[in-house]
Amino acid sequence: MTLVLNITAIVLFTGLSLLVKYRIKRWKQKQLRQQNDVWSIGLYEGPDPVTLSPAAGIRNPILTAKEVTDAPARFIADPFMIERDGAFHLFFELLNTKRKMGEIGHAVSDDLKTWRYSHVVLRERFHLSYPYVFEHDGEVYMIPECAKSKSIRLYRAASFPDDWRPIATLLSGNKREVALLDPSIIFHDGHWYLFSYMRKVNNLHLHVAETLTGPWREHPASPVVKNSDHFARPGGRVVKNGAALYRFAQDGQPRYGSKVWGFRITELTPTAYREEAVSDTPVVQEGNEVWNGRGMHTVDPHRMPDGRWIALVDGLEDKLRS
Repeated sequence: MTLVLNITAIVLFTGLSLLVKYRIKRWKQKQLRQQNDVWSIGLYEGPDPVTLSPAAGIRNPILTAKEVTDAPARFIADPFMIERDGAFHLFFELLNTKRKMGEIGHAVSDDLKTWRYSHVVLRERFHLSYPYVFEHDGEVYMIPECAKSKSIRLYRAASFPDDWRPIATLLSGNKREVALLDPSIIFHDGHWYLFSYMRKVNNLHLHVAETLTGPWREHPASPVVKNSDHFARPGGRVVKNGAALYRFAQDGQPRYGSKVWGFRITELTPTAYREEAVSDTPVVQEGNEVWNGRGMHTVDPHRMPDGRWIALVDGLEDKLRS
C-alpha cells in the first residue's frame, strides 16, 4: 500500500511540475511577444467585405504608434471606425508601455488617406482593447474588450468622441467562467447577438437579447465553434451586405494573429445558427511589406456610397524585412 501511495504521489508531483513548467513557458512566450510585437493600422478595399486588398492610392500603414503623442505607445491595433458629421473616426487599442496596459486611442480623417491622432479617449484600471464602436438609435456605443474586469461592458458616448461612460454590464464572469474575449455584436431581425471567445477551450460563444442592455442569455446553439484555434476567436466587425451576414475569425496558428478568415452566416435566429466558410483562403494575411509581414488579425469593413467596401485592418511588423 505504501509503495502504491508513493508511486501515486510521484505521478501527481510529476504532472504538477509539468503543468507549472508549461504555464511558465506560455507566460515567457507571452512576455516576449508583448515586448517584440509591433502592430500598426492600414486600409484595404474590395468589391465586398470578404474580398480585400491594399487600397489604391493609400500608403500603408495609415497610422502607427509613432503618431501617439500623449502616451508611451509600443503598438496600435484592433481598429474600429465610425463615420460621424462628415468625418471618419478611428478607435484602436494602444499599448501604454508605462502602465503595461491597453488603452483606447482616437484618430480622425476627412478622406481616409490622412489621419490625425488626437488622444486617449478611454482608460481604465484594467486592460482595454478591441474597441467595437457602433451606432444605434442616434447614440454611439462601444464594447471594448475588458476581460481583465471579468465582464463585457457597454459604454455610451456622453460626448463623442471624447467622453465614454459605462452604462451596462452585458455579461459577467464573477460566478462562473464565461466567454469574454473580443466581444462582437450585431442587431439582426429584431434581436441583438453577441459573439465572444473563451480562450481556455478555444470556443466561440453566442448570446442573444431583445434589447441592447439585456438581459442576455446564451444561444441554444452556443458554442457555435468548438475547440478551434483557427476559426473561433472574433477578428472584426460582424457586417451585413444585402441579405448576407459575415463574421471574421482571427487565426491563432502558426502564431497569434497570423491571418483572418471570413464566414457567411446562413441562419441566425434566437434558436438557430449556421455558417459556412466563404473561401479556402484567408480574407487577409501576412503581406509582402514590413508593416504586415508577420500577420494581420482585425478587419473592420464599411460600405462606401459608391458601392465599394473599405476595411480598416492591422498588421504585425516583420522586423527581419526592415
